[in-house]
Amino acid sequence: MLIKQISIFIPNKKGSLSQLTDILIAHSIDIRAIAVFDTTEFGILRIVVDDPDRAVEILNKEGIVAKVSKVIAVEPEDKPGSLNQIFSILRDSDINIEYIYSFIMRKKEMPYIVLKVDQQEKAVEVLTANGINVINKEEIYAKESL
Repeated sequence: MLIKQISIFIPNKKGSLSQLTDILIAHSIDIRAIAVFDTTEFGILRIVVDDPDRAVEILNKEGIVAKVSKVIAVEPEDKPGSLNQIFSILRDSDINIEYIYSFIMRKKEMPYIVLKVDQQEKAVEVLTANGINVINKEEIYAKESL
């Protein structure tokens, strides 16, 4: 139930993102989710793509250092308090959320929430046991979800 996320340090200057996406486009890699966290000199780009292993290989060949980590994607219900429910389940299970961002898969109405937590497998277990829809990697990587 864990999905692969790619983290890349990129310079915080004009054109950095387009240079990176140019490479991905040239190799038909589709970005499913993207988040950038910046500082004055560089940004940390986090992406979920349809073929993470190939993307890392391509980026490394282009001289871009890319690190793979595992994250959880969940689909909260469309009602007030659904995020609080997820956060409370993790808190009550003594699981720390390191960061979070959201994205929408095409042809879906609700956003998926990406969570990086300190105990990934335990988090999947407790979220699933509490009725939270944890998204599997096949759904994220599937070409037909376009």
